[in-house]
Amino acid sequence: MEQAMTCDVLVIGGGIAACFAAVKAQEAGASVIMVDKGYVGRSGQSPYADSFLIFHPEWGHDLEASMATINRHSEYLNDQYWTRKCLLDSWDRYQDLLDWGCTFKKNPDGSLAVRQEGKLPAAVQFDKSAGAYGKILRKKVLSVGVKIVDQVMIVDFLKENGRIVGAIGLPNDNCNLITFISKATISCIGACGYKPTGYPPLMQLTCDGEAMAYRAGAEILGKEFVDAHYSKEGMPDPVAQRTAGDPPPVTVPRPGAAEGDGGPKLRRNGLGVVISDRPDSVSGYMFTYLQSEFAVHAGQGPIYSRGVKSFGGAALGMSLRKADGLFPADRECRSNLPGLFAAGDALGNMQNGAAYSTGGGSIEGGAVTGTIAGQAAAKEAQGMELPQVSQVELQRARRYVLEPLERKSGFGPRWTIELLRNYMMPYFIYFIKKADRLQATLTLITFLEEHISPLIYAADVHELRLAHEAKNMILSAEMRLRSGLFRTESRGNHYREDFPDRDDENWFCWTKIKNADGEMVLEKVPLPAEYRPDSSLSYREKYPFPFPGEKEA
Repeated sequence: MEQAMTCDVLVIGGGIAACFAAVKAQEAGASVIMVDKGYVGRSGQSPYADSFLIFHPEWGHDLEASMATINRHSEYLNDQYWTRKCLLDSWDRYQDLLDWGCTFKKNPDGSLAVRQEGKLPAAVQFDKSAGAYGKILRKKVLSVGVKIVDQVMIVDFLKENGRIVGAIGLPNDNCNLITFISKATISCIGACGYKPTGYPPLMQLTCDGEAMAYRAGAEILGKEFVDAHYSKEGMPDPVAQRTAGDPPPVTVPRPGAAEGDGGPKLRRNGLGVVISDRPDSVSGYMFTYLQSEFAVHAGQGPIYSRGVKSFGGAALGMSLRKADGLFPADRECRSNLPGLFAAGDALGNMQNGAAYSTGGGSIEGGAVTGTIAGQAAAKEAQGMELPQVSQVELQRARRYVLEPLERKSGFGPRWTIELLRNYMMPYFIYFIKKADRLQATLTLITFLEEHISPLIYAADVHELRLAHEAKNMILSAEMRLRSGLFRTESRGNHYREDFPDRDDENWFCWTKIKNADGEMVLEKVPLPAEYRPDSSLSYREKYPFPFPGEKEA
């Protein structure tokens, strides 16, 4: 039997952004329902977070020096408003976490363990030995009166007169659909992924939020800046070691390392890629510039990290944090669709720009944007009447959710997902891009979208969920390929083999995806003129890091 639930603010997701959005909206006087495909507090990437970025002048941090460094590392494509806003609000959100019961690692002398360089922001690490902080967030959400609905996949938004008025959900263990009718809705569904193997497991991240939003008419941030996290042999228990006869390690330096700075000794391969001979030079952010992928491309694989084989593709389908998701229409986390907000990795606010710039910034950004979205949604809901949803819209949504289950033949969702992953996984498609390869893959993906996706069938409720995940991932793959083709330059985590140089004249912009009469259209969004680097600086001063294909100043 179908169930209907109503609230002022509907929060979709179960990570840190969703928890902050739900708590802040409830504390602002709104009635809040929080619904998640998994289990709030254990969903998405938040449980695997390591650190939280803090800017605090009393710790000696300098805002303008911090911004200048982040801007350079981001290759100037970060939205400086959001970068600055997240830094300025980070201390208050850190205090929230402390008040809610989260703890952070200490030094042997009892002082707070802080990773800090000079006057730049500091990262503090969650003390997971004191209890999973996701449990603490869940406890806080419940304590303020938020109603949690676990194990329900939101499949589609409900829309009336151009406004998002809620969503329809599918429980994980039955087909008794649940409709959620709300005055405002916040998507905190997280990043996109194609069910990659490796650690951390990202099986829940299947592009649901951005796919639903796109179908409803929302604008999506371009998806050309890929996530280059990697896995190691044996993960999540990386105990595999090198064996006799394995080739010597091929590793890369931390960004910016150079001979004479105390870093590893460097050499350049035939592609001009900087390679290090010292295994311990590897850091979690070394893949930002895709140098390991170029080493493989040059025939120098396999890659080892601290003596253990490493593998690309652990983040298949994901973008650089905050470099995809709903395009923000304002500074309060609204999308262009009335009634729909987004926060965390579901909000494409380009906090990081074209490359990672700070450790701990993802969780910091989720907490900050979750707070902003929750408070703004609660304020918008004040004084509004609960929306009326027509039977026409409800029937449309029900048909969409149940259609694969009613189909008796067609294509299985597991087979479809495997095809998608095999098409998108090769490093020469996903990381090292070229027009002919991208276009060839786009032809296959659009075939999946036009011929396979409409004919996916489900034998049971579990396959029904997989069917919708497959559809969402296929749509996202089209977005990613078109984004990669659209940006005809190389910058940060986006590399075009046929356009190996940066092109500030034509591509000092973000890209945006929208549905125009059934066609996927991309357009440029010029950045504010003040975001441009100082014209008096040399090229090497503007862009201090080695990058494949760069021209020397």
